[in-house]
Amino acid sequence: MSLWLFATLFAASAQAMRFYLQKRLSLSGLSPAASTFARFVYAPLPIAIGLGIWAVSTGGQFPAIGPEFWPFALTGAISQILATVCLVALFARRNFAVGMAFSKTAVLLTVVSGFLLLGEVVTWVSLVAMAVGFLGVLILSVPVGAGLRANPFNVATLLGLGSGVFFSLSAVGYRGASLAIATDAPLLRAAMTLCIVTLIQTLMLLLWLAWRDRAGLIAVFTGWRVTALVGVTSMAGSMGWFTAYTLQTAAYVNAVGQIELVLSMLISRFALGERQTTRELAGILLVGVSVLGLILLRG
Repeated sequence: MSLWLFATLFAASAQAMRFYLQKRLSLSGLSPAASTFARFVYAPLPIAIGLGIWAVSTGGQFPAIGPEFWPFALTGAISQILATVCLVALFARRNFAVGMAFSKTAVLLTVVSGFLLLGEVVTWVSLVAMAVGFLGVLILSVPVGAGLRANPFNVATLLGLGSGVFFSLSAVGYRGASLAIATDAPLLRAAMTLCIVTLIQTLMLLLWLAWRDRAGLIAVFTGWRVTALVGVTSMAGSMGWFTAYTLQTAAYVNAVGQIELVLSMLISRFALGERQTTRELAGILLVGVSVLGLILLRG
């Protein structure tokens, strides 16, 4: 198996597990901001230790970081915080698989932002794929038990689309930041970017929670058995994504990464005991088909 393929499958599996753990945290009463903090707080130290071991064992020097790294890194860091907060808040309102399907709209929104901001040409076939995804989102946005005539623009919909917008912005930010590091070594570039970004995110959320949610801040550390697993799975997944993106084009990586949607449905059913309605399954399928179609078309 190629390294990029293994890294992608590993990243998708780790990310699905991390979101499952965050779903559990949301059900336990931990606030979305505190649950998001648990994702980042345990990551900087082990990554820094790993980088230190690499430097000592190889005698190598860390590559230079270009000035363009910082605006990209800050954009990615803040956007990822907001995306995760939106998604964790959504978990409290809708089941796990539906929440994960909403997060996959990030790919659709990246296509839209690329057209609006970069002038990328969108073919008619791509527009059809986008329309399929939009239909899936509309189906998912209607709460269980409500008729199809219900207003789809509810709080859950806004949270789901918000997570997609911010995840798409974070992807652009992290890509730009990693390219500003003067090395061709994929693991070193990924580790340096992750270490700096997660440190920024940890400090931001630490200050916010100390000001607004001290109980949540304390709960992250008192419940370390679960929150530490969130941090570990988050760090492992991020390393996988960054490594895969440096070894293979994003189109192929994202196409394989859609296995996460299938994993989320299995977790939702067998780990959380949640059942999707026929309508929800149809919406998830439409979003998945649309995202995969757009990835292949852009590839």
